Amino acid sequence: MTTSSRTLGEWFSEFEQEAFRLETLDDYSKSGSVEAYQAFLAGEEQPESFKSSDWATTVGNAIRAGKRMYRVHIVSRPLTDYLRFELGWGYQRNMAAGEEFYILDTTEQENPLPQVPDFWMFDNRVVSAMHYDGAGKFLGSEFIGSDRLPEFRTYRDTALAHAEPFPEWLAKHGE
Repeated sequence: MTTSSRTLGEWFSEFEQEAFRLETLDDYSKSGSVEAYQAFLAGEEQPESFKSSDWATTVGNAIRAGKRMYRVHIVSRPLTDYLRFELGWGYQRNMAAGEEFYILDTTEQENPLPQVPDFWMFDNRVVSAMHYDGAGKFLGSEFIGSDRLPEFRTYRDTALAHAEPFPEWLAKHGE
């Protein structure tokens, strides 16, 4: 059941207060920024197209409008190459635009959210589950019915309760 007549892309410019993301995968390398990921692996400089991405513009516009964008990523060390790229290049770029990041590190604790899908939640009332294949390729999103909204709010709250701000996590575990 769809709870929105808007597309996922439209929600990024039309949400009113906050957008939350839960990331659960170790590899999204087939879902975008492929050129930048290859440059990272090769030890090259960040491509200009990555530094000035549409996503950074979207985040910056939202933050300047007084909105909040934040996410929790569930990780386990040692980090995959992709996570080193995402946390090292992507998160740094997006933090400069105003996005907030939290890390739920399951290296020394059990994952409190096993089998929970990646999702975006907008304004605490609309949820879009994100679907990926086993290689980290984005397959599409699906708006979740309002009857499941309390479940996804609990997922968000649980993730935040077990996570720590990315800068603090990086100071302890940065690679």
